[in-house]
Amino acid sequence: MSPGMINLGRSGSLRNSKSGNKTIILKVPSEIKQIKKVSSGILDSLASQNIDEAALFDIRLCVEEAVRNAIVHGNHCDKRLSVTVSYWIEEGSFIIEVEDEGKGFDHKYLPDPTDEGNMLRNHGRGVYLIKRLMNEVQYNDTGNKVRMVKRIEQ
Repeated sequence: MSPGMINLGRSGSLRNSKSGNKTIILKVPSEIKQIKKVSSGILDSLASQNIDEAALFDIRLCVEEAVRNAIVHGNHCDKRLSVTVSYWIEEGSFIIEVEDEGKGFDHKYLPDPTDEGNMLRNHGRGVYLIKRLMNEVQYNDTGNKVRMVKRIEQ
């Protein structure tokens, strides 16, 4: 474990960021059952922040979509590979990063799920929803890490 980090048990740690904010880091195996555990843990940690219900709903949905994409599409459900989730609050925003160990993808070339030919497909809406519900969404160059920002101050 690197200096400045506190172990939070089997799957997490806490790090002080340069701005003095606490960054929670979770590392989970690529198992579908981890999705709800991650989102529930994050929402539990936000309970004291007086965030409105609509923003909490957006955060939960986007976290679950991003973690699902990392597990299923990034790591191909390979339990030997991990998904790392880091999150913190900074200047009135909730920031979360989800990273898998996969090869990544080019997020600019995803089919538009609102196009008529894609509307009845049973997949392909996660990235679209994340981009619609979060205030900022950025992918690294590889495409295996997403950074999402949700403003939480009114």
